[in-house]
This record gives sequence, C-alpha cells and structure tokens, in this order.
Amino acid sequence: MSDSVSPPPESPLTPFEMLGGEPVVQALSTRFYDLMDLEPAYAALRAAHGPDLDEARQKLFWFLCGWLGGPDHYVSRFGHPRLRARHLPFAIGIRERDQWVACMSQAMGELNVDAALRERLARSFMQTADWMRNKGG
Repeated sequence: MSDSVSPPPESPLTPFEMLGGEPVVQALSTRFYDLMDLEPAYAALRAAHGPDLDEARQKLFWFLCGWLGGPDHYVSRFGHPRLRARHLPFAIGIRERDQWVACMSQAMGELNVDAALRERLARSFMQTADWMRNKGG
C-alpha cells in the first residue's frame, strides 16, 4: 500500500481562461464596439449608445472579465452589475437584442475564438440579451 496522496483533480478552465485571459477579452470588447460603429447591420444597436463608445468599451471589458470567470473588475468598481436595471433607460427590443448578439458573434469569429466556445458563449449571450428586452419588436 502506498502512502502517496494523489493530487487533487484539476479544475476545468473557465471561459475567461479558454479565451486567453484579459488581452483577448479586451480585444473582444474593442472589436465588438468597432463593429457596432462601422457595420450598417448594427445601426439600431449603435444608435442606442450615444456619441462616445469609450466608456461602454471599458465597462464591457470589465464586466466580461468577471462574467467569463476571470477577475471581477466591474463588481469591484460598481458593485453588482444589475444588468436589467442598468439597461432600463434604453429601449431594447428584439432588433437590438439580435444585433447585439450578432455583433458579438462576429467579433468572436474575427478573433478566431474556438468554435465550440463561441457557440456556448453565443447561447449565453442570447439568454442574457433576451432577458434585457424591455420593449416589443
């Protein structure tokens, strides 16, 4: 009989780690807002954001880090995200939801996020975006 102790099983990687950590999450946030600003297909989504996207870019990066299982930058600065409450001032319908998810999917694709992870995240983004809707259509 051996006296050796087996090491604990390794924890599965978080989506944050699978993506590549902060540099990739930052690139994803940046590309998401670049696409929103450039692509006519995201015009309704862009119109809801006001003239300057810099603050939104930074807040999305902070939020995504924690949401994906990395550092809770957003929570440490602002407290609980309260996503629905924070987005109530903005009219979010099916069109805005779909544009948000499509824009994020395009950004993930352009950054060559692993296809299985991209699909998993797209489902989660859709659930969250759908929960944020506060108007019809």
